[in-house]
Amino acid sequence: MAFKFTDQHIDDYHRLGYTIFRDLMTPALLTDLRRMAEEARRICFEKRGPQAQRLQPIKDFELDLTPYHELAALPELDKAIKAIIGDDAWYAYPNGNKEDSRAGILFEPRERPYCTLWHRDWRDNMPGISVKTWEEKQNDIRLFNQVNAPFYDDNCLWIVPGSHLRRDLPSEAARFPDRPIVAPDTKGMNTEEAEWACLDFCRSMPGAQQVWLSAGDFMLYRNPLWHIGSYTPHKKRATLHDGVWTKEFFEWFTHAPQRPDGKREYVNPNKREELQ
Repeated sequence: MAFKFTDQHIDDYHRLGYTIFRDLMTPALLTDLRRMAEEARRICFEKRGPQAQRLQPIKDFELDLTPYHELAALPELDKAIKAIIGDDAWYAYPNGNKEDSRAGILFEPRERPYCTLWHRDWRDNMPGISVKTWEEKQNDIRLFNQVNAPFYDDNCLWIVPGSHLRRDLPSEAARFPDRPIVAPDTKGMNTEEAEWACLDFCRSMPGAQQVWLSAGDFMLYRNPLWHIGSYTPHKKRATLHDGVWTKEFFEWFTHAPQRPDGKREYVNPNKREELQ
């Protein structure tokens, strides 16, 4: 069934922090995107090792990016994004320049399961950032919009719906009282033990939900959401990871506000005396 945009996509995005454009890609486009991704996979593991999570930005490598550009040019995608973010929002190319694309492709690890850590982008994963300024801009729909578009079925992403609208709940702060948050240590575990340790870590966040995407879907989400990725070698993955841009977001991306004291440490957002 071909993708059809509805008001529900707008409501979901503002209320839950994400929306999914189901069946956005045609079978023919998906075939070409998979072919592109397989070459990117070869390059990724050759250059970065068997546990590499991504190749990014893909524009920096010897790839035929024609399918990516065809995806970015889909009229129904452009219309949907503008309906949610604004008439001057655009997918894929900051400032409309293909050479500025930040798109990457996310892959499964070849050897061992692993997960990232629970985080909100630009707050928990960026030392030296002004968290106070981030909190002031957290709800700005013009900022912090990104994409996961899978070429194979993908259930690696976990989120806490609605968390983009607020500070951490007491239960979340209790679960992760320190910064930086630390991912589970799976050293010495076998494959199955490591996989379960990562799964337990994902489930340990109050309100966590696993996102289920089918090949050809397009997920637009707010990166102030609590989110995490968990990956296993037996689940093939090739998922486009990209941004939706406005002038304001590109300015933040290239000149993110720094802590006034100039320190490059992580700030704990739940210790208000540390907030800068």
